[in-house]
Amino acid sequence: MEIVELLASPVHRFVGRPGDGPGVAPEGEIVREIRVRAGLGIVGDRYFNHAAHRDASVTVIARESLPDGAGLVQARRNILVAGLRFGERTLDDLVGSTLVLDSGDGPVRLSVRRRANPCAWMDVSIGPGAWKALRGRGGVRCVPLDDGILRVGPLTASVEAAS
Repeated sequence: MEIVELLASPVHRFVGRPGDGPGVAPEGEIVREIRVRAGLGIVGDRYFNHAAHRDASVTVIARESLPDGAGLVQARRNILVAGLRFGERTLDDLVGSTLVLDSGDGPVRLSVRRRANPCAWMDVSIGPGAWKALRGRGGVRCVPLDDGILRVGPLTASVEAAS
């Protein structure tokens, strides 16, 4: 298991209509580590401490869900993981659970609130057909329960029942 990529973007790039194309990606939005704050999200991210997004301030998607060549810049999620399986359950099956990620600096618990459903922008940012292909595989939206650091690289992960 590993964290493949991390995104903490200060801007929302998908505004207007998909046919108009996304906004320019700011330099430095793909990072080697992120600082997570309990109940607030990822420091420096566009959804950090925004009331409308507190119930979904951190997004996680599985590398296995994306086509080759696509990453977080295209999918607009925060954490790209690879190799996460819990028995028959995939990342997208964890709604209602607590996902625990530890990349070496201690565990960060994420309360998995709902699926991160794809939108029409996926056909523009990833490629034609991506919107439909990512249905049920678009990742999850979470609330961080702990302060902590997550880094690109090897990962220990587990799932707990929601408290």
